[in-house]
Amino acid sequence: MGEGLKKKLLLILAALCLLLFLVSIKSCGNAGRQKSARDKEMATRLDLEEKISGIYREKAILEEKLKAKEREIAEETATRQAVQKALTQEQSISQDLKNELSKMTDQKDTLEDELKGLQALEKSKKDKK
Repeated sequence: MGEGLKKKLLLILAALCLLLFLVSIKSCGNAGRQKSARDKEMATRLDLEEKISGIYREKAILEEKLKAKEREIAEETATRQAVQKALTQEQSISQDLKNELSKMTDQKDTLEDELKGLQALEKSKKDKK
């Protein structure tokens, strides 16, 4: 081969090496940017997963509190119903006692009237004598 051809070939190979070197540097830069973007996305995903996990824990805690409040309300409702039933019974007893007192008062008034009548009758008998 000729000297000129060798120089041309060497020049072409050098240019090709330089081109491949530049492509390799650009590829490394792209890979670095992609790795950085992927790392950022992973960090974001991990943060979101932690937030979701926290939300699920908070949800579980709130559900337990809700169940406790529902049990408390059920107990209070049962207590209120028992108190209402006792109050109704007390009112019924009170009404029965009022009715009985009214009857006894009427009987007392009747007996007093009869007693007054008897006393008046006896007094009139004494006065006749």
